[in-house]
Amino acid sequence: MTDASDATILVTGSTDGLGRRVAQEFAAEGAIVLLHGRSPERLEATREELRSQMGTKMANYSYLADLSSLSAVRDLAQRILSEHERLDVLVNNAGIISRERKESEDGYELTFIVNYLSHFLLTRLLLPLLKHSAPARIVNVASAGQSPVDFSNLMLEEGYDAMKAYSQSKLAQVMFTFELAEHLKDTGVSVNALHPASLMNTKMVHSTFGYTMSTVEEGTEAVVRLAVWQEVEGVTGRYFDGKREARANRQAYDPRVRKRLWIVSEQLCGRLLEPVVRR
Repeated sequence: MTDASDATILVTGSTDGLGRRVAQEFAAEGAIVLLHGRSPERLEATREELRSQMGTKMANYSYLADLSSLSAVRDLAQRILSEHERLDVLVNNAGIISRERKESEDGYELTFIVNYLSHFLLTRLLLPLLKHSAPARIVNVASAGQSPVDFSNLMLEEGYDAMKAYSQSKLAQVMFTFELAEHLKDTGVSVNALHPASLMNTKMVHSTFGYTMSTVEEGTEAVVRLAVWQEVEGVTGRYFDGKREARANRQAYDPRVRKRLWIVSEQLCGRLLEPVVRR
């Protein structure tokens, strides 16, 4: 493993499940871990846990933000840009499965905005800092469960299905990964997506499926590998199943569809995509 000591790493959704275990692993390696969560109580508990494990040798920062709000995502980016001189790794991990169709305050389908659009916006706003910190890496935690993006029913106003919403958002994340890699050529910033492990033993998986097939530790190793291991240095624009390179849904390999998703995502984010002025 590459020495992650002193690296600054942001992990979204780091107060539970895979994100929490990934944050613990980075902290154990001596990284400066930027924790993110939407629950003040869980966020503080995670921060205190890492502090007790690591003692005073490292700093842990915590950021409260609800990723169902695009304005909250922009505020999160603003705080990070204002408080940190570098960002070596961004792990876009936060995700949900909503059994019923719900809309965010922006009027967007909840699963789509939390799993994909919030990370599209956050990544775009943090790109200047990532480029400044190059070589830097972006890791998008996707899923093997992928459904083609239906632009005629993007917010699933017709025929909502929880797994359809989830799998569409995850394919959107992979498509964003591939398209972003093209935009980041020769910048020193790599971006890859992965399915960390199948049905890990997390609360979300238990509540949705009622059973598990793998462990959070398995998924953690796959995420950490893409984030800091030397063996994948310079690898970008790829999709992995665990630690093995794999093929995503075929829609992800159509450059016209990827470009369309990019344009639609920019339209949905609107003026919130304007560069953040560091305070």
